[in-house]
Amino acid sequence: MSYYSEYLKEIEVRKNELGLHPKPIDSAELLSEIIEQIKDTGNEHREGSLNFFIYNTLPGTTPAAVVKAAFLKEIVLGDSVVAEITPEFALELLSHMKGGPSVEVLLDVALSDHTQAAAAGDILKSQVFLYDADTARLEQSYKAGNAIAKDILASYANAEFFTKLDDIPEQVKVVTYIAAEGDISTDLLSPGNQSHSRADRELHGLCMISPEAQKEIKELQAAHPDAKVMLIAEKGTMGVGSSRMSGVNNVALWAGEETSPYIPFVNNKPVVAGTNGIAPIFLTTVGVTGGIGLDLKNWVKKVDDNGDVVRDENGDPVLEQAYSVATGTVLTIDTKAKKLYNGDEELVDVSDAFTPQKVEFMKAGGSYAVVFGKKLQTFAAETLGIEAPVVYAPSKETSIEGQGLTAVEKIFNRNAVGVASETPLHSGSDVRVKVNIVGSQDTTGPMTCQELEAMAASKISPSVDGAFQSGCHTASVWDNKAKANTPKLMAFMNAFGVITARDPKHVYHSMTDVIHKVLNDITVDDRAIIIGGDSHTRMSKGVAFGADSGTVALALATGEAAMPIPESVKVTFKGSMQPHMDFRDIVHATQAQMLKQFGGENVFQGRVIEVQIGTLLADQAFTFTDWTAEMKAKASICISTNETLIASLELAKSRIQIMIDKGMDNEANMLQGLIDLADKRIAEVKSGTAPALAPDDNANYYAEVVVDLDTIVEPMIADPDVNNDDISKRYTHDVIRPASYYDGRKVDLGFVGSCMVHKGDMKIIAAMLRNLETKGTISFKAPLVVAPPTYNIVDELKAEGDWDILKKYAGFEFSDENPKEAARTKYENILYLERPGCNLCMGNQEKAEPGDTVLATSTRLFQGRVVEDSSEKKGESLLGSTPMVVLSSILGRFPTLQEYQEAVAGIDLTTFQPPQEDLAIAGSDIIPAVRV
Repeated sequence: MSYYSEYLKEIEVRKNELGLHPKPIDSAELLSEIIEQIKDTGNEHREGSLNFFIYNTLPGTTPAAVVKAAFLKEIVLGDSVVAEITPEFALELLSHMKGGPSVEVLLDVALSDHTQAAAAGDILKSQVFLYDADTARLEQSYKAGNAIAKDILASYANAEFFTKLDDIPEQVKVVTYIAAEGDISTDLLSPGNQSHSRADRELHGLCMISPEAQKEIKELQAAHPDAKVMLIAEKGTMGVGSSRMSGVNNVALWAGEETSPYIPFVNNKPVVAGTNGIAPIFLTTVGVTGGIGLDLKNWVKKVDDNGDVVRDENGDPVLEQAYSVATGTVLTIDTKAKKLYNGDEELVDVSDAFTPQKVEFMKAGGSYAVVFGKKLQTFAAETLGIEAPVVYAPSKETSIEGQGLTAVEKIFNRNAVGVASETPLHSGSDVRVKVNIVGSQDTTGPMTCQELEAMAASKISPSVDGAFQSGCHTASVWDNKAKANTPKLMAFMNAFGVITARDPKHVYHSMTDVIHKVLNDITVDDRAIIIGGDSHTRMSKGVAFGADSGTVALALATGEAAMPIPESVKVTFKGSMQPHMDFRDIVHATQAQMLKQFGGENVFQGRVIEVQIGTLLADQAFTFTDWTAEMKAKASICISTNETLIASLELAKSRIQIMIDKGMDNEANMLQGLIDLADKRIAEVKSGTAPALAPDDNANYYAEVVVDLDTIVEPMIADPDVNNDDISKRYTHDVIRPASYYDGRKVDLGFVGSCMVHKGDMKIIAAMLRNLETKGTISFKAPLVVAPPTYNIVDELKAEGDWDILKKYAGFEFSDENPKEAARTKYENILYLERPGCNLCMGNQEKAEPGDTVLATSTRLFQGRVVEDSSEKKGESLLGSTPMVVLSSILGRFPTLQEYQEAVAGIDLTTFQPPQEDLAIAGSDIIPAVRV
């Protein structure tokens, strides 16, 4: 078989059917054949082969990059002669390959006595993606007296790889493009139902916004060739929802800059903006690409003559336009003055977009290069025995005398790396921290693999305590896309040192457990820092941050992350929870009461929610922390009692042990190491040497929210408000209404599943069915789709007898022996027992029927996520508790409060009794900064 012939066939298909260029090469076999054709000067495919070799081969540690680097080495050394690729050009090509095999080749040449040694050394001075094996070679050669090694180290110690880069331009001209009105979900930029193509950047780029939008962007570029197109969320926040590195990649592909002429379809430096700024998780992703994210503030709250905010009939603030950013408006970003101008008119201060650290990301072409560069400079200076000159902006370290620490401040201080301050740091400080747990999910995982290859990483950092690769986002349908992507992903991550849901060696049964549930189980320290490739990485132990695939890759490769210590908002509760209320209703009411207390201002946005729900086990508490993504918070921390923390850790241990018993542990015994860490933490709590994490009573908060449980008397529904006349107020997650508002409204489909539910929710379904069958025959008036979060939960339900009653009323039960190979498009009025995983919540494989009114326990209510619009009616995904969804599916409509109370009578819902006293501790117990 000729790999090249097959490649040419693929090229024709992409060109004729999709209008695409040849797919970038990552295959060693294909590139090896191409190289043979280059060497054969009479080969009919030689010209095309040269083009593919030079311009269309993926860099980093891909199999193709290994082969490319080896051939370029032959050319540099003179062992092979290619007229079109001189030794000098070969070195230039190596300089664009971003580490791994290319750095190995450059070191081979530079540390030799070859005539090209000095030239290779000069190229190495521009490289930053060096790992321990690379720096060890340099150190060894330097100590052996190698002059070029010394020269390279001197350059690294002065950070010339950074200082010799061009500064960012003082002025950046942009032309505006309003991508949408209201909050822009990353699903608009990179739709979940196209997740299978994310690793193919050009193909995936076709799904950004719409073909019409892409055409309009190109027209703006043609009309304004000297300006960048700035994508804007008018009257909203840009990038809410998931982190979506693929979303930023798509924006960069259409409106960014070419990274390298030799790296296809990898662009950087996009410019994005929102009236209310950029969602925190998305802003991090923008930094990965060296882009600019602006908070426009172009709509402001209208005030009357007395200075009071003017409100509409719904009590919402009335907005008025401060200045226009209508599509096609040409503006100028002054990066030195840090202001936005229209001609000579100053529009707004944009200083937050140009902090010293963000400017460094822009100059370096992305945050990775800065992270690796700092480490490389430190290594070189220490090796030479000199003090490294100050090149990078010093990290901001804020320490306020007499002020206690919030929970997140304590966690960051405990995990801080390289802190200069001898006193504890407070919010606003820039900190590099050790990452304890890392999670990668399957729709962004292929991109994480690409990022790891691009930064030349081959093994997980030994400082990472635990890491998991899930298969939950593609669990619903085992179609050709999943079959093509998932095994390859699992094999890569397994070899990298990550615990994987599927075993490439087929020793243990493949699982599709929801990633957040697994991460919650393997987090075994309430002081841990967790990074995960999904916005719902929000564990109820420690502090967790959802991140883009690149930040996940960086955490896996280095065991570190860098970010400012966030501000916190304290949430406590008063009163008592009504017996017919579910904890999900409390979660929704928290958001509603917060907005009411602060006049519509979302004080949670971009901050850490520190919530005192310490009497709930980690499983149930996760329902709150998970929803904080919809609250637009940066993260959430649960403050637990000692007894609750110990019980949660024991539960985590039991579930990790099940994973070990199934054969999921790796050669490094990562899972056993987690059990050992859990035992250590339990011992600390029991002995009193290190009690459960708690804030200081003199800590400072941005705001404090008190939730009144007594006022929550009926189920609370999160509503996308699809018919709101103000488009910007649709699909926000901020509209929370009591169930009585819907007064018998028809429900077309119910869904119980996603990371928002736990084992208790599955038991509630079983208990409700038992309750209702005593009153007569149960028949479903609407389909009810149930997807348990994990296989462990299914096994426990089977052992406890609850699965039997679910099966009794199910018209469909998943089978791993015969998985679905096609997405369901029509639903009958039956109970569907689906495979553990995300299912309808993700919306990438299966959806409700277009135009349906869906009542779900999901996290997302974005347009088109769970249900598309039909030509007659807008689809809407209303979000509520498990008992509300189950009863509505049986009735085919929203129940009355009396019907609901009767259906849940005697059932142990997920109840919650708040702590009797504030769990904060005396400020004298401040944890000092720890040197890691």
